[in-house]
Amino acid sequence: MHVNQLSQSTIGLNIMTEKQLNRIHSATLEILDRVGVKVHEKKSLELLHACGARVDGDLVKIPPWLVDKAISTAPSMVALSDREGQRAITMERNNIYYGTGSEVPYTIDPYSGKRRKPVKQDNRNTALLVDAFEHTDFVMSLGVATDVPVESSDLHQFEAMILNTTKPILFTAYTRQGLEFIIEMAGLAVGGFDKLTARPNLALYAEPSSPLFHSREALEKLLTCAEKRIPLIYATTPMLGATAPVTSGGALVVANAEILSGLVIHQLYKPGAPFIYGGGIPPMHMGTSICSYGGPERDRGCIALVRLSQYYNLPSFTTAGCTDAQVFDQQAGMEAGFNLLIAGLAGGNLIHNLGYMGVGMTSCFEHLLLCNEAVGAVKHILKGIDVSEEHLALDLIEKVGPGGHFLAEDHTMKHFRSEMYFPQTLNRNNFDIWQAAGGLTFGEAANKKVRSILESHRPRELDPEIQKEIKAILESGDREATKKRGGSSSA
Repeated sequence: MHVNQLSQSTIGLNIMTEKQLNRIHSATLEILDRVGVKVHEKKSLELLHACGARVDGDLVKIPPWLVDKAISTAPSMVALSDREGQRAITMERNNIYYGTGSEVPYTIDPYSGKRRKPVKQDNRNTALLVDAFEHTDFVMSLGVATDVPVESSDLHQFEAMILNTTKPILFTAYTRQGLEFIIEMAGLAVGGFDKLTARPNLALYAEPSSPLFHSREALEKLLTCAEKRIPLIYATTPMLGATAPVTSGGALVVANAEILSGLVIHQLYKPGAPFIYGGGIPPMHMGTSICSYGGPERDRGCIALVRLSQYYNLPSFTTAGCTDAQVFDQQAGMEAGFNLLIAGLAGGNLIHNLGYMGVGMTSCFEHLLLCNEAVGAVKHILKGIDVSEEHLALDLIEKVGPGGHFLAEDHTMKHFRSEMYFPQTLNRNNFDIWQAAGGLTFGEAANKKVRSILESHRPRELDPEIQKEIKAILESGDREATKKRGGSSSA
């Protein structure tokens, strides 16, 4: 969705001035040039050394001009299509899109209400719900499948998503080989690798390690995506007071240095390859030691990183729809609604983590449904106000005149569906009608709606032969995982 294309000056959220952004950028360049980053991948070290960085073992100091060059070659717009090849997401300034989060170790079962470990069916169910939800734009797995081989669960999670939604997919891969298996599956689903690279329907999520550290695994995936022109999200999450300074300014410098040094490697290898800037800066709560997903510090860090992405004219990835609440309660609704609006106001392009609860450890489908309804409200607010002649309706106002009403007018019938927001589950009835319909709380109504969707919604299916080929790749991935583990496994 394009945020307020009619009057950009009326809606927005910016907590840093241009002068402050310049200061963060200058400080980042100084850290990269004076302190450097650790790089644990041979090809990346060779690239950096050959292009003018100072390499001492695995420590790399990057001169400012290399950073500026990487920013200049990275594309300012990255697009994702759906499984059918239709443009679904255009990541550029003022376009906002929302989706689920990635692999959490627990989920709340929508039938028993119990907290348990996720299984592959939960990944399928996540994709089904996203496919059905009007306001949710992309899917991530929302859980680690624990009923499949652990080393290849990333492949199973991707298969569950590609078979159960046509919407764009953001995914993780544990290894370079796993990434290649996933790219092969994705190519089959869209009709070939050439079609996949021309109109990608997926983006890989990878991340550096804070502070200022790039692992071999992360860089192998970064280079593979660059080579194959698969969109890469390189997102950082340094924690205030733990893996970053407790001050927001210092944490921003660390986060920015990690992302930009990754961008340098990415663009040195394949200039112009699609790269998405982002992440978050959550606090380590000094009273409990948790990494807080619901606090205002996290929101402030996300806004700042989105603003830096806009400063560099790069697509952005951020987070919202999450809460520290352990159950689906008032705290969950408050925190998720608050950060969903903040992320939209800030203009983040890919906004993930819808359905996250329990300090990032638990997923909940009812919470995901609430986030979908909240996103609908956010998008409605951020459309802005149309002041065209048709919408100002001066002739109609004159026709109706003082004391009249507009209920029976054609103009009302023509525009009310676009001018008003109609949620599917939020209560819009008076007390008597609500009570007569069962007097359900939102949590009860959300559970009923989730179960109805899971039991009735079916996405457009891939050709059965394509499904068989994807299954064969998945089985190859399982066999490779078993070989590396040196034993046998069963799903």
